[in-house]
Amino acid sequence: MSKDIFLSWSGGKDSALALYEIQKANSHRVAALLTTITEDYDRISMHGVRRALLEQQADALGLPLKKIFIPKDSTNAIYESRMRALLEEGLREGIDAVAFGDIFLEDLKLYREKNLAQLGMKGLFPIWKRDTAELAQTFIDLGFKAVLACVDTAILDPTFAGRPYDQELLRDLPPNVDPCGENGEFHSFAFDGPIFKHKINHTVGEVVQRDHYCFCDFVPA
Repeated sequence: MSKDIFLSWSGGKDSALALYEIQKANSHRVAALLTTITEDYDRISMHGVRRALLEQQADALGLPLKKIFIPKDSTNAIYESRMRALLEEGLREGIDAVAFGDIFLEDLKLYREKNLAQLGMKGLFPIWKRDTAELAQTFIDLGFKAVLACVDTAILDPTFAGRPYDQELLRDLPPNVDPCGENGEFHSFAFDGPIFKHKINHTVGEVVQRDHYCFCDFVPA
């Protein structure tokens, strides 16, 4: 029987691939998606995607969504406290594991495992150590669709913000940029693919620069 888990959901392509792999393996059932939202902006933290689109994703996936709200100037302590409260709810429901779409950042994996272990929970990493060039190609070949929601302009040209995540984009990425953006070069918004019951319609809105990050606003259609 499949065991219930939570999935850390950023709304991007790596979360989508992690969910795809979990559902394909059929050894776990995702009881809910966990997403951190910056309450001042009402958007997914780091990615800058509107909460309305996140909620449409959850609806198209047919999965419950649990939101962790943090302030724009949140410290790690605030984030960890609010996440802990939500995970403790899960523990009371019999959930003892959280899955993540991390690929190769060892320090991030250890950080997650350490925090979960304090609660007696464990981390699952369905796409861990997969070759990122292969993962990027697999995402496209499976029929997933995504767009770049945020780019780090210290590494990548701002014109990449809002572009579709496709073969042309992969060809245009500089050689020092990971094809999955695993080092934080970019973040994405996944809106269609084999795990979605329907496409999430949206239009491309304003592009905004904040510090060295460039965000493309996607507006629900």
